[in-house]
Amino acid sequence: MSGARPETMGMGAAFRLLLIAIVLFGGAWPVTKAALADATPLWFGTSRAGFAALIAAVLLAVLGRLRLPRREDRNAVIFLGLFQLGGFFVLTHLAVALVPAGRTAVLSNVVAYWLIPLSVFFLGERVSRLRWIAAGISLGGALVLIGPWAVDWTDRQVLAGHLMLMAAGLSWSIAIIASRKWPPKSSMLELLPWCFAIGTCVLLPLALLLEPNGGIGRSSWPHMLFIGLIAAPIGTWCVIEASRKLPGAVASVWFLLVPFIGVVVGALWLNEPIGWDVILGGALIVVSVVLAARG
Repeated sequence: MSGARPETMGMGAAFRLLLIAIVLFGGAWPVTKAALADATPLWFGTSRAGFAALIAAVLLAVLGRLRLPRREDRNAVIFLGLFQLGGFFVLTHLAVALVPAGRTAVLSNVVAYWLIPLSVFFLGERVSRLRWIAAGISLGGALVLIGPWAVDWTDRQVLAGHLMLMAAGLSWSIAIIASRKWPPKSSMLELLPWCFAIGTCVLLPLALLLEPNGGIGRSSWPHMLFIGLIAAPIGTWCVIEASRKLPGAVASVWFLLVPFIGVVVGALWLNEPIGWDVILGGALIVVSVVLAARG
């Protein structure tokens, strides 16, 4: 990972980074769901964030690049740490215990209804008609994948889980907007330890307060190590760098490939049901990605 700077990164490189993030994050949700069989949600989230911070710091120290963020980096670091790695982790890890892994992957990554209007309002982006159409199709695909007709909305826990996932999408969108409004001068690779450290500081008090007897069992450690070593640091670096380069309408649509992968992996690994809704929803999302790329 070279820590490519946004001003020198081409669109092709941004799409490649986004694809890496999509694969890693898409597979991370079923892994997290499996881990919660022997771990409590907030302690698992705290551990993956803390471990990612440690690994990123050690890597940078070995490379001789571990240093404090510059003044120009601070806004991006604070927003990414608080909203993408803190708020997003809190909301999704609590929700995944209440909602199937596939549906968690869908709702937490449906950022189109947040990211596009926020990009237009705060960044002054112009969204082409084709990309508005792509966003609409992608949301239709996400709606099919979620399958609201099969959800018991009278169950307060189920309702709370879905609301937390929608809030998680907003939290991630705020972080993306902030990193584009106040682009850091340092590479994101050099800022990862500090972003994850802030996220850990958000998660740890909540874990202590809400899960005083919680923790991570022996069988869940391999899952945490996979996410902490690979999925979290590499995926986060890739998605932040790509999001700073790509228009919000394009990034938000491509993010929906994450839940599609999450649903498929959840079905194959966790035996979550796969049917016409997964096939139709996935097809709509793929179509929307193609349209967004062309628009």
